[in-house]
Amino acid sequence: MRILTLGSGGVGSAAVGIATRRDFFELMVVADYDLARAEHTVGRFPSDKRLIAAQVDASDAASVAALVREHNITHVFNAVDPRFVMPIFEGAIAGGADYLDMAMSLSKPHPTDPYSQVGLKLGDEQFAQEQHWVDSERLALVGIGIEPGLADVFARYAADEHFSEIDEAGVRDGSNLVVAGYDFAPSFSIWTTIEECLNPPVIFEKDRGWFTTEPFSEPEVFDFPEGIGPVECVNVEHEEVLLIPRWVDAKRVTFKYGLGNEFIDVLRTLHKLGLDSTTPVMVKGQSVSPRDVVAACLPDPATLGDKMSGKTCAGLWVRGTGKDGQPRSTYYYHVVDNEWSMSEYGDQAVVWQTAINPIIALELLHEGTWTGVGVLGPEAFPAQPFLDKLVEYGSPWGMREQD
Repeated sequence: MRILTLGSGGVGSAAVGIATRRDFFELMVVADYDLARAEHTVGRFPSDKRLIAAQVDASDAASVAALVREHNITHVFNAVDPRFVMPIFEGAIAGGADYLDMAMSLSKPHPTDPYSQVGLKLGDEQFAQEQHWVDSERLALVGIGIEPGLADVFARYAADEHFSEIDEAGVRDGSNLVVAGYDFAPSFSIWTTIEECLNPPVIFEKDRGWFTTEPFSEPEVFDFPEGIGPVECVNVEHEEVLLIPRWVDAKRVTFKYGLGNEFIDVLRTLHKLGLDSTTPVMVKGQSVSPRDVVAACLPDPATLGDKMSGKTCAGLWVRGTGKDGQPRSTYYYHVVDNEWSMSEYGDQAVVWQTAINPIIALELLHEGTWTGVGVLGPEAFPAQPFLDKLVEYGSPWGMREQD
């Protein structure tokens, strides 16, 4: 397997570190628009001669395709923010490689009724090209980060092993992470966070299909495991709601995230001021995107690990009827302690937790345990081998029966 990893930020760099401990790949080209950043990531692992750095323009499909051909790449791993999904997606197949990403093509709200009806949904642009991937006998494995990703695997596992009927598959993510020395310092890309938190959240109901609601709606307190405790969670736009119903029979699918009141207030303020916009404005003769300015003013999440403490949890709460015909309510989860990820890998918990899943998927594809063509989500593959790999990689998952 010859991998092209596009993006050497926090998640990309963490993924490289996880991959270097495995022997399933022959070559990994770590590419970034900033060559020095790619070289820095490769330089973290000087003894691994399978790694090389390269420069690439991720906004240009032809540039991606050329790099694929130059290095005879078999799998393109997209580790940049979702605005670059489509050129990388198209560049991978043009170059003759399979593709993986952790976030899907961007949505566009309904033009007249954004808080009731869907417009262009997350991933729609990718699924529109599925036949091309099938005809080319290529695989695009979409949404295989932590979220989307692991919750989708949990949905497949729950349907296969524990539930005869699923009333609701609800993603519930939260943490008790604290960043010392900052009034406001998100532990993940603020560009992506703004995108998913301020867009209309999507909900799926089997008798209604996909529909939207207000951002931060339907607050509920969810008690997270392993000492994290109760966190208020709210509706957020996320890919799982668009992926799970395609392969798992569920009456309802939701995504709620534990953001906290302060974080929500900051996001609402950015929206009021127009600082969430990606449309460039002129500032003293320079064209700049307000959201890019916000991102530039905040610390790089990848650099915050030594200032962070606490744990992050990603999971899926499934309610319905068990295989025994009795009511069942089960929370499947994965927790990473920042102290552990920093001491073991040198990467903060959120980016490390995101990075492990695509590396596991790549290994399963290499082994032939996961196979397929077309545009597929994690739900399209057997779940047990993936969950076994999590344990093998030293980061076990958990399961808790709910009241």
